[in-house]
Amino acid sequence: MAALSIRSLRKTYADGAEVLRGIDLDIADGEFAVFVGPSGCGKSTLLRMIAGLEDISAGELLIDGVVVNHVPSSQRGISMVFQSYALYPHMTVAENMGFALKLAGMPRAQVAKAVGDVAEILQLTPLLDRKPKALSGGQRQRVAIGRAIVRSPKVFLFDEPLSNLDAGLRVQMRIELSKLHQELGTTMVYVTHDQVEAMTLGDRIAVFNRGVVEQVGSPLELYERPLNQFVAGFLGAPRMNFVPCTPLGTAPSALLRSGDSTWTAPYLVTEPCVAGVRPEDLSIGTADQGFKAQVELVEHLGDTVLVHTKLLGTDTAVSLRTSPAMPRCERGSVVGLIPDPQKTHFFSSTGARLALQAAHA
Repeated sequence: MAALSIRSLRKTYADGAEVLRGIDLDIADGEFAVFVGPSGCGKSTLLRMIAGLEDISAGELLIDGVVVNHVPSSQRGISMVFQSYALYPHMTVAENMGFALKLAGMPRAQVAKAVGDVAEILQLTPLLDRKPKALSGGQRQRVAIGRAIVRSPKVFLFDEPLSNLDAGLRVQMRIELSKLHQELGTTMVYVTHDQVEAMTLGDRIAVFNRGVVEQVGSPLELYERPLNQFVAGFLGAPRMNFVPCTPLGTAPSALLRSGDSTWTAPYLVTEPCVAGVRPEDLSIGTADQGFKAQVELVEHLGDTVLVHTKLLGTDTAVSLRTSPAMPRCERGSVVGLIPDPQKTHFFSSTGARLALQAAHA
């Protein structure tokens, strides 16, 4: 196992495009760290730099306290699992998993034992004599993971390994990866654009945006206390609702206007801002309570109901998650959406989280 330290890391290509703009990050020994963010934010580039597949333009990368900027990939003690399985089609599962050990000159008996031990962990023992074409997508991905494990690396790197699987297999593989981390205790770095994978797998999550890390923290910390509007909107499905608000009058006020709605906030607001509230933190009331909104669509999902609305006097869409036991909303009806005052977030016009004074009765 190994700890990773990333110091002011930058990546600039020959055409001047700066993909990473000074990344500072520490990943503890044995931690499962997840890099998450939209396409093009730099998360996969950083993973490839850790693996030694991309040059470092500036800054330092340390593995167990040793700078490895110019250390060849093969000498970093790292194994990587890619989005594509990249299995040799003419080799069996056992041959695919043991190929790197064979190239390293390990005796055949030791290779067989190492492959057998890993196959037991990944439940691949009955499949060792099959070739990749005879495997399902989930089985192929387990073989790719097994090929990485068998080398006993200090650090595992995963580059969106589940994106080629269907929804059911992704859930199954997330569970297997979590169990694998608990069993091995090895440092793992996992890249994904799927916030559900990030929330369910990571001990800590680093949220990337345009080449910088917006926030690092535990899944619940990021979900409940986002530092800015980008993080708040990226984590959560459906995403957090954002409602532009203006305080009434010139003095600090808890009374805010949003389109045709006037509502009382839990804080004193001094400037135009954006109120953020998650769909599960809204409740339905009468039209004179909270935000006045017109119902546009109701989705019945069995254990939950999603109500999609538009605030009156604005183009702002607001989604509400509620239980089937709640009174039904009809399309076209006008309702009041009441935010939970303890779970309402406020952001400035630049997207930063506002530190506000609580409003006292």
